[in-house]
Amino acid sequence: MPGTKIGRRSFRLIPNLEEFQRALLAWYRANRRDLPWRRTKDAYRILVSEVMLQQTRVDTVVGYYERFLARFPNVRRLAEAPLDDVLKQWEGLGYYARARNLHKAAKVLITKPGGRVPDSKDLIRTLPGVGEYIAAAVLSIAYGVPLAVVDGNVKRVIARLEQVATPVNDPAAMRVFSPRAFDLLDKTDPGSFNQAMMELGALICTPQAPKCDTCPVSPYCAAKRHDAVLGYPKTIQRRAVPTVEIAVGVVRRAGRLLITKRSEDGLLGGLYEFPGGKMEPGETAEAACRRELLEEVGLSVQVGEKIATVRHAYTHFKIVMHVFVCREPSGRVRLNGPTAFRWVRPSELRSYPFPKANLKFMHLLE
Repeated sequence: MPGTKIGRRSFRLIPNLEEFQRALLAWYRANRRDLPWRRTKDAYRILVSEVMLQQTRVDTVVGYYERFLARFPNVRRLAEAPLDDVLKQWEGLGYYARARNLHKAAKVLITKPGGRVPDSKDLIRTLPGVGEYIAAAVLSIAYGVPLAVVDGNVKRVIARLEQVATPVNDPAAMRVFSPRAFDLLDKTDPGSFNQAMMELGALICTPQAPKCDTCPVSPYCAAKRHDAVLGYPKTIQRRAVPTVEIAVGVVRRAGRLLITKRSEDGLLGGLYEFPGGKMEPGETAEAACRRELLEEVGLSVQVGEKIATVRHAYTHFKIVMHVFVCREPSGRVRLNGPTAFRWVRPSELRSYPFPKANLKFMHLLE
């Protein structure tokens, strides 16, 4: 069978490619989920949805998407909003660099003629946070540009269609899967086809329990023919993520609580939190809390009772957060790390954007 060379790999071309495309698109039009971003061709709204959907489940994104666009219905409203407001609308969705970059992108766009999301790959790739995936998704769906989207769902579908041996989480995977995705793409309706491939992976060609009996393209699937569906996609086994123990202090003075703001760069950038930090080896949580508050905000405190133990997982590590009430703070706040601080009433806490780990014990303070 003829093949398409990609480096040292060779892919078998699907015979009757147009039939494959028609079958997939017909299934998609009949079975696609009714999602709010599928009811528009507005490039800004599609950009918002694609940024939110990175590494986040669809059912989680829907509510955030609708609330975000109610607050920031167009590029200018987003660009002119304070970052704190943007992060507050994003609060709990995670991967906050996405929100910061989206805000920066809006600020760039309003300086351009028309103030709109561009329809050129070269131009859209200059926006903060816009890589190959988001560029292909927005341009194909909003403007019909023939670019193939390659996300985890698409890689899984292709891996099974062609029995691709390259692990989908290998650093070289995109060089293998992107050309094949483009070969499969229906160039006359790339937006619908890209969404169909992603929807197939989300609803039918799932990781653990694929529904091959109802798959619209199972006749074209090499893994199905060889009874090897669960053997694909291949993955590289990752090492277990480490767990970090953290001590945090809720410092009260004159009926107000101390919160600090993280630098806008890095993990959880721009969010507020209660001061604290990592426990040293052999250090108790109480001692770590006392030390961290002195180092981070310059206050000597009396560490009181523990009010919560919070467990939370990030992409590359997990945390166990020990939360203490801290009394009798002495000294004045001098920041070493945070960029700002506030003394706020408990009733005002919900006005500020916090990481999800802090939200898990916030109700105890209100």
